[in-house]
Amino acid sequence: MNSNFIRNVFCVAVLACSMSACTKQLKQDPVTDAQRLNANGAAAAAAPAVDPDGAALRKLLNAYGPSFEIYRVSGEQGGKIVSKRGTIYSISPNSFVTKSGAPVTGPVTVAIKEIRDASNMIFADRPTRTNNGQALESFGEFFVRANDAGGQPLNLRKDSAIAVQVPVKPGNFDRVPMWGGDSTITRTLSGFNHLNQPTTVTQDVAVVKGIDWTPNGQFALFNGTTLNFRLDSLIKWFNCDRLTGNNPRTTVLGYFTNFYNPNTNTSYMGEEPSMLFFKARNVNSIVKFYNVILNPAPGFQGFLSYQTSVPVNQQGTFLAITSLNGNFYAEQKDVVISAPPAGQNYTSVSFNLVQVSATDLVNLINSMNTK
Repeated sequence: MNSNFIRNVFCVAVLACSMSACTKQLKQDPVTDAQRLNANGAAAAAAPAVDPDGAALRKLLNAYGPSFEIYRVSGEQGGKIVSKRGTIYSISPNSFVTKSGAPVTGPVTVAIKEIRDASNMIFADRPTRTNNGQALESFGEFFVRANDAGGQPLNLRKDSAIAVQVPVKPGNFDRVPMWGGDSTITRTLSGFNHLNQPTTVTQDVAVVKGIDWTPNGQFALFNGTTLNFRLDSLIKWFNCDRLTGNNPRTTVLGYFTNFYNPNTNTSYMGEEPSMLFFKARNVNSIVKFYNVILNPAPGFQGFLSYQTSVPVNQQGTFLAITSLNGNFYAEQKDVVISAPPAGQNYTSVSFNLVQVSATDLVNLINSMNTK
């Protein structure tokens, strides 16, 4: 795991101490930033100031990103849900239980979020790559949660699951690996109740991983029209992806020749004021360059890929974005990833950003779907 990623995760945990910095994420995140911990489950001590440019960019992205679709089913009878994108979720009778394991027979509110295209991967900050940086072709990312009539979160019964059918275009494959990108840990908090008596509370909270997708050992089966798989737990992201590209690989450095916001180096994940994304040509995938170039010479600030992770000769499109001093800047650039020059162990791509309006930036992001 690289040091830049750890830095970003730690900064997210630090922000848990600043409640005013958390509310902006509630629309998109299944758990609040106030619940987030670092990889060791330890709370951090001090909170850095939130960068206003990064916050402005995240606010814009959130406004156009995917939101939860809300449905209601009977806990006793189950039901079938068809999402706006045509995904079918089949819920068996008596599938839901409370945290204590008691069956739920009354009405259940089911919230579903799907990420099915490149633009929403950018808006929601859910890029598709493995934990060693390899690109994944996505057939969709899926998140489901359920609450009882009183608003309490529910679990799935241990021997139960939600059957999912995702309509996809015909292809030369029979199954696709399933991946997980979020994990949860259980923590126990000690404190005092409303009568000032010592008490403890056990909570399940999400650990932010920057979405390093890892295989969960399951597969989606393709029947010619739909991919079919099962969700065996709630409040976790599931990704239906396959690896892409077999060419030799190189490391890519993306240089922002202008309008790079230096606060990116100390911002927390999801609110970086400068970002760099890459989409392989005709592949439903977005790779986000998380690693910041350290100690760059003037004009060479920016990001680099994971080491030797980008296929040579890969055609694709970069989107470089910056929020700086209240303005947005961007460049969309079509490229073919070249092999490193002789005596060099990396390939570089330079970006010359220009000022764009909020509408222009949203249109650029949406256009990534057709690249």
